[in-house]
Amino acid sequence: MKRTIETVIWDLGNVLIKWDPKNLYRKIFDDEEKMDWFLSEVCTMDWNEAQDGGRTWKEGIQLLVAAYPDYTKEINAYWDRWEEMLGGAIEGSAHILRSLKEKDSHRLYALTNWSAETFPIALETFDFLQLFEGILVSGAENLKKPDPKIYQLLLDRYQINPETAVFIDDSLRNIKAARAMGINAIHFESAEQLSTQLQAYGVL
Repeated sequence: MKRTIETVIWDLGNVLIKWDPKNLYRKIFDDEEKMDWFLSEVCTMDWNEAQDGGRTWKEGIQLLVAAYPDYTKEINAYWDRWEEMLGGAIEGSAHILRSLKEKDSHRLYALTNWSAETFPIALETFDFLQLFEGILVSGAENLKKPDPKIYQLLLDRYQINPETAVFIDDSLRNIKAARAMGINAIHFESAEQLSTQLQAYGVL
């Protein structure tokens, strides 16, 4: 028998907030192929995720500049112009979040892989981030998804019962990790799909 869902836990990037380095680097490179090479070989997702896990941007930038001195300007732009990677809110998802807050029927939390140094920019930019009872930011904890420890930290800090919680994330590896912790989970694909899935859980 399914337990009634009491808590909804949201990922932020590409669930509520559009984020894509190409939003910035299309302004820097006039060649799409060269941009793709740069983002796959120099400023990679693994490198970016190290900042999500707590490494400082200063250290991350220094490492790459030492390895790729010919791309110093482009590497520095990742930090200096980081906000240009943001693409605005995913309005359908934000609408669902606001609706849940208005209903006051569920506890609302966020669990995000995000640098502690850039997260304040998001807080200033997106007012709906104020709707959460708590936000656990990976970079501030020196832990990141899909490490089971960050899920356990969330559950313990906010006294969340995993059996009565549902977690939303666009990354399948993070979804699998949540389910392994006993948390119900929805693999986000679109706001419409999310609405349908939340209805199935009896949340909407």
